[in-house]
Amino acid sequence: MAIEAMTSAAPEAAVPWDELTAQLRGELVTPDHPHYDVVRAVYNGMIDRRPAALAQCRDAADVRACVLFARQHGLELAVRGGGHNAGGLGVWDGALVADLSQMRSVSLSPADATVRVDGGCIWGDVDHATVPFGMATPAGFFGTTGVGGLTLGGGVTGYLGRRYGLTVDNLLAADMVLADGSFVTASESSHPDLYWAIRGGGGNFGVVTSFTFRCHPIGENGVIIGGPVLYDIADAGDVLRWFAQTQPTLPEDLGGWLGLITIPPAPPFPEELWGRKACAIVWCYSGPHAQADEVLAPVKTFGQPLIVGLQPMPYSALTAAFNDLFPPGLQWYWRADFYEEIGDDAVAVHEDFGSRLPTGHSTMHLYPIDGAIARVPADATPFAYRNGGWAGVIVGVDPDPANAEALTLWTKAYWEALRPTSAGGAYINFMMDEGQERVRASYRNNYARLTQVKRRYDPDNFFHINQNIRPADG
Repeated sequence: MAIEAMTSAAPEAAVPWDELTAQLRGELVTPDHPHYDVVRAVYNGMIDRRPAALAQCRDAADVRACVLFARQHGLELAVRGGGHNAGGLGVWDGALVADLSQMRSVSLSPADATVRVDGGCIWGDVDHATVPFGMATPAGFFGTTGVGGLTLGGGVTGYLGRRYGLTVDNLLAADMVLADGSFVTASESSHPDLYWAIRGGGGNFGVVTSFTFRCHPIGENGVIIGGPVLYDIADAGDVLRWFAQTQPTLPEDLGGWLGLITIPPAPPFPEELWGRKACAIVWCYSGPHAQADEVLAPVKTFGQPLIVGLQPMPYSALTAAFNDLFPPGLQWYWRADFYEEIGDDAVAVHEDFGSRLPTGHSTMHLYPIDGAIARVPADATPFAYRNGGWAGVIVGVDPDPANAEALTLWTKAYWEALRPTSAGGAYINFMMDEGQERVRASYRNNYARLTQVKRRYDPDNFFHINQNIRPADG
């Protein structure tokens, strides 16, 4: 594996788990616990790891107890938030897992448009608290995605990013347990170097127990106009070219991402289209409804769509739309890159592999990196790919473990065919365990500064079960 262990071997002495149990408010789940297999499971069913124990933390004190206990007994520590990580890095063989999934409190302050979010929350928790007040924080497009992992990796969003930036561009502060067990707040005025590093540098610097985000007005009382526009897969090349040329010119309160999909065999899709391969653009218009017809006219009238599914809905309904289509436990294999343009060579690759999606869940997505995202300097946060373009991801997905090899081969072949058109690195939340050079490439010139911050806050690389940034020498 590319991720290096902190210790060369497991401790020889038996671990006194009863001592940790006595320090926790939450439950400690070990392999003899009847719910061990349920608790250790993560979103990606391809991941089957067996931790030594999982501490279901209830608060920051529990997290701190886990950090200190792991250090005292020479244990590796994995940190699990929502469990959505592509490579399943929230669990690890033989490790102690600090499981934050019981920490799910959200507190909105409408007066100053901020929301405080516990480290174990999923984005559906946040939307539930903010959208009824007509506000939201930019995030991903799955309501079941963990807040912690998505935020610490940068927070690419296909819906609100063009208008309001990445998730990390809206992070105001984070409460953290560090590698020495100390508890700090990272913000512009407190530990500013750490605040810089956690806005895209992943879980390398500590365990975030709560986040404070800036919120923004969306739609009218939280109601946006959104949904999919679907085209036949034979039109994918024309749609890709149109999307690449037109999307950056659209008003920034209109966001959307493009995918090559198989139309799900379920309502609300017409039965005659079930199982048909398609090119989809899922749109979200978050501006005034009186201007919607004018803004949406280009996306409604382009080409010959199979479905124009744009309609008013709460923003939270759009972000929850894919939750049931992609339940926990599916087999996932991921590959990703950033792309600064979508030229003819890339279009040809997408046409080829999109026409032979191996399963109904397998897909390719392109998320725009423009508008408010691109106006932030590349060195303002670790997220370096801000000069326009797209974050791309290819995933082979299926319920049946017997198809894992076929999913992997298709995904790798698709990704390798696109590599000559890529910008080099990838959005780290779309990466599996792909080695140190891939991590370095994903941060471009920001990597050296990250290693310096790592040396200050985690010189022993205690937090290394992640897309790891090693401490600078010296």
